[in-house]
Amino acid sequence: MSESKVQTRAQDGSNRLRNRIPTLGQRVAVIGTALTLLIGLGAAGQASESGGLTAVSDTQKLSAADIESRLTMEKAEIQAKSAPEAAAAEISVAPQAAEPAAAPAPAPAPAPEPVPAPAPAPEPAPAPEPAPVVAVNDPAGAQAYAAGQLGSYGWSADQMQCLQTLWTKESDWTTTATNASSGAYGIVQSLPAEKMASAGADYLTNYRTQINWGLNYIQERYQSPCGALNFHLSHNWY
Repeated sequence: MSESKVQTRAQDGSNRLRNRIPTLGQRVAVIGTALTLLIGLGAAGQASESGGLTAVSDTQKLSAADIESRLTMEKAEIQAKSAPEAAAAEISVAPQAAEPAAAPAPAPAPAPEPVPAPAPAPEPAPAPEPAPVVAVNDPAGAQAYAAGQLGSYGWSADQMQCLQTLWTKESDWTTTATNASSGAYGIVQSLPAEKMASAGADYLTNYRTQINWGLNYIQERYQSPCGALNFHLSHNWY
C-alpha cells in the first residue's frame, strides 16, 4: 500500500474525532443553560414558601370571633346536609309480604285395592232322601179307629162286631197283610192294592187310609158291614 493512502486514512480518523469532541463555546453554552434552569427553580421555590408564610400570617391575623363564626356556619351546613339523609333513613318501607308458598301438590290417591271376587255360592245340599215310611201294624189301634167311623156312615155300633169278624178273616187287621196267591193287600185286602190310592198316597203304610177306603167300598157294595160279612160267608170273598 502507498504512503499517500495511509496518510489519507489518518487524516479521516482525526477529523472524525474532532467532530465528536464539543468545542469550548458549546460547553459554555450548555453550562449557561443549566445555571439558568437552576436559578429559575430556586426562585419558584422561594415564591411558594413566601406565599405559604403569607397565608399563615393572614390566618393568624383572623380573630377568634371570625374563626368561631366560620365553625358555626360549617356546622350548620353539615347539619343541613345530614337532615335529608336522616329523614330519608327514617322513612321505613314496609316489607312486602312474602308470597304464600305454593300449596304442595296433593299426594296421588292410593290405587283401590282389588275387590276379591265373591266366593261362589255353595251348591245346595241335596235334599235328604225321605226316610222310608214304616208301616204301622197296630190291630187294636186300627179297630178303635174303625169303630169311631161307623156313625159317619149312618151305622149303629152293633155293626162293629160284623166288621171285626170280616176283616179278622181277611187280614187279622194287619196293615201289611198280603195274599200270596192273589196279591190282595192291607187290612181290607184290596185287589189290586192301588185301588186304595184314591183314599191317600200312604195306603201301603197307614191303616187309617186303608180303613177309610174299605168302609166306602162296603157301603157302595153291601150297604153295611153285616151285609158284607154275609156275602163273605157264602162266597169266601167279598
